[in-house]
Amino acid sequence: MKRHHPPGPPRLLTLFTTRWLAMAAIATLGACSREEQHTTWSVYKADAGSSSYSALTQINRDNVKDLKSAWTFMPNDAPEGAHFGKAECNPIIVNDVLYATSVRHWVYALEAGTGKKLWSFDPFDGARGGGMYRGVTYWEDGDDKRILLTAGKFLLALDAVTGKPIPSFGENGKVSLNLMPDDQPEGWVVPTSPGIVFGDLLILGSEVSELYGAAPGYVRAFNIRTGALVWTFHTIPHPGEEGYETWPPDAWKYVGGANNWGGMSLDEKRGIVFLPLGSPTYDYYGADRKGQNLFGNCIVALDAKTGKRLWHFQTVHHDLWDYDLPAPPNLVTIEKDGKSIDAIAQTSKTGFVYVLNRETGEPIFPIEERNVPVSTIPGEETWPTQPFPTKPAPYARQVLTEADLTDRSPQARDSALALFRSLRYEGMFTPPDLRGTFMFPGSRGGSEWGGAAYDPSTGWLYVNSNESPEIAQIKKIKKSESSPSGSFFGLGKTLYMNYCSTCHGADRKGREPNFPSLRNISERLSQEAVLNKIKTGGGRMPAFASVVKGHEEEIIAFLFEIKKNEFPKQSALPQDTTSVYLNLTAYSDFEGPDGYPAIKPPWGTLNAINLNTGEYAWKITLGNFPEAQTSDGSLTGTDSWGGPMVTGGGLVFIAGTRDKKFRAFDKATGAVLWETTLPGNGFATPSTYTSGGKQFVVISVTGEKDEPGGRIMAFALPD
Repeated sequence: MKRHHPPGPPRLLTLFTTRWLAMAAIATLGACSREEQHTTWSVYKADAGSSSYSALTQINRDNVKDLKSAWTFMPNDAPEGAHFGKAECNPIIVNDVLYATSVRHWVYALEAGTGKKLWSFDPFDGARGGGMYRGVTYWEDGDDKRILLTAGKFLLALDAVTGKPIPSFGENGKVSLNLMPDDQPEGWVVPTSPGIVFGDLLILGSEVSELYGAAPGYVRAFNIRTGALVWTFHTIPHPGEEGYETWPPDAWKYVGGANNWGGMSLDEKRGIVFLPLGSPTYDYYGADRKGQNLFGNCIVALDAKTGKRLWHFQTVHHDLWDYDLPAPPNLVTIEKDGKSIDAIAQTSKTGFVYVLNRETGEPIFPIEERNVPVSTIPGEETWPTQPFPTKPAPYARQVLTEADLTDRSPQARDSALALFRSLRYEGMFTPPDLRGTFMFPGSRGGSEWGGAAYDPSTGWLYVNSNESPEIAQIKKIKKSESSPSGSFFGLGKTLYMNYCSTCHGADRKGREPNFPSLRNISERLSQEAVLNKIKTGGGRMPAFASVVKGHEEEIIAFLFEIKKNEFPKQSALPQDTTSVYLNLTAYSDFEGPDGYPAIKPPWGTLNAINLNTGEYAWKITLGNFPEAQTSDGSLTGTDSWGGPMVTGGGLVFIAGTRDKKFRAFDKATGAVLWETTLPGNGFATPSTYTSGGKQFVVISVTGEKDEPGGRIMAFALPD
């Protein structure tokens, strides 16, 4: 393979000149200049810099123990027995109105002080909606006030006062995200995180499939007034664009991914938008995308007005591990060597924090390129080195030995040891292997979409972390392979095993809450509803319309366990002799017989890092499974699926853990000062605001069987 970029530090290419400083004069409508005082929460994660910080102090270290439920809003928009996944919305509050989305993807406007509904909007117009969505975006210009959101493949604009679509935006209030230049018309493009506002522009990323044939994850800016496309940044470069030489020729025509699914941050003064990008597809095998693969797994800085690239930094070269950058970077200011440096702090699934100069992309602390293991799968060419930040130290464990395997019981220990020894493992960059690979921290390790919270008054960064080992098992299969039985059921099973088992499991048991069980699905959903979900996708699930086209009867037969002895007239799927390599155990947990991780705790932590020095202020275990605790009483920790919030009252609020707890910690020491048990998991980042002189803390709560629609809960001090 010809290496267009020799191994070594990632190239830091910058077009930043003094002319960009002139952007300080650009008026940023709708971004709410009050955010500079950090007393409002009108943007996803508090402000354009994704600080998740509030200067409010009414709720503080001394009185947080008295925090009580103030109001609860129940959407009641989900049919009985429905499964809509996690509630991940981070509510925003503007002009004493709280805007949020439910797990069914409806939009709600509530009185911020009472939770009383002002209006609601169903973006699917009565059809079955749902899927993960993390919030909405607000924009205003005088009396023109708008809520912007995505639903399925559409971008919508609503009147913020009435909740009605704005007819002048696109076609009757919406714009298709699949009909842009260079798009794959049938590609699955579903944004799951809110866009960000710069002037009259909404800058938007998207979630795409992680399989072969995925759509490219281009980032686009739309005119908020009209819905017109203004600019596009090709995350997989076209001919003549920077980075094109890091791929095979014309890779942009068939490679997908490299998308911004976790949100983005904006330096309003400089007019720079920062994009954390995901991995190219296919996630676990890259023989068809040999090279460094820019701009996959990059932090990219763009001119927010034009979409022109200013600089980039690649955190993983030629990703084979699904090590996406999962959350918006925090805009931070570092005090180093007597100077103040405006920077960004990017969290990651590997547990590294990449601290980079905001204007140039240069690392604030040294980052070293180190040799990593080589793939043995035919056709694969791993990149020989990967970047390792030297500071801060990783907040997630990156190396495990046999001594770190569980000892909860002799049975659990023996099981873990036998499995661990059967797998290939040479550290966190061990490539997927036909033998099977132990992956750690794993694709769900380190940080998730909640990212970190940054306290500008101290320079401390707060980040929760997962310790989630996985197993990857690569297998070579034909793209289309008929079942020996040839029955409707057998042919459907082939489709399922090739396209669905990586997430829902070969046994269809799934893994809640991310991948629901498909067993006994006939008791919950109709065949029509299931087929519609398969075709349209939603949440983490891509659309499989092209896969099941002409084979609807077969996949339904397998899922509903019918027609085992009935045969179609042509009793075989169309034969395709080409083969692909698939990870048939993607997202498979390395766990013991008791269902808990087969490694010693902690399985989740909360960390405080002083970014001025790169040193840790404290680290604590976050969450607990009491039934899995050992005799010494140490907390186990759990994985967590939401982010922290830090306040001027000396507190860090975070839910996210699987024990349904919502907690407040002393931000200086990590001591627990308050906790409550939620009715469902709080897999979201909380927000805080004032209404009527009272400070509220609000969080979205995932639905349970008795209330699948979830709820929004607000807490405050007693009157």
